[in-house]
Amino acid sequence: MGTWDIGPFENDMAADFADALDETPHDQREGVVLSALTQAIQAQDYLECPEGAEAVAAAALIAAQCPGGEPVSTSYGPDEPVPTITDELRSLAVDALDRVVAENSELADLWDETVDGPAWRNSVRRLRGVLDPEPERLEEPLFEL
Repeated sequence: MGTWDIGPFENDMAADFADALDETPHDQREGVVLSALTQAIQAQDYLECPEGAEAVAAAALIAAQCPGGEPVSTSYGPDEPVPTITDELRSLAVDALDRVVAENSELADLWDETVDGPAWRNSVRRLRGVLDPEPERLEEPLFEL
């Protein structure tokens, strides 16, 4: 696997995913994102590295459209705009990221063998936080019972 940084598009597999997305007609691009997410979620025994990397890239595209999401600004991301993402895809992206960092995930295993493993896990955790933010907690109760 050619990887040069922890970002969602900073590896060969995600860059190839972005290229494939750019070559897909606009009205079919959502299906490509959906496919990347569902392949990761549906991996039964072991999630292979390419599917994990594509799922992270797809989740980053969805997170970029969410409040607090960072735009995909790397030259390895898609050049063409991604269609507006649905709530269903946002929920699937959360599930896919959970699968990518779980046991039996080759991508997580490979990152865990490196010094950058914790930073990679933090970057995935940040993406997940954008996709599924924690509700704000009140400092004081509004009333007492």
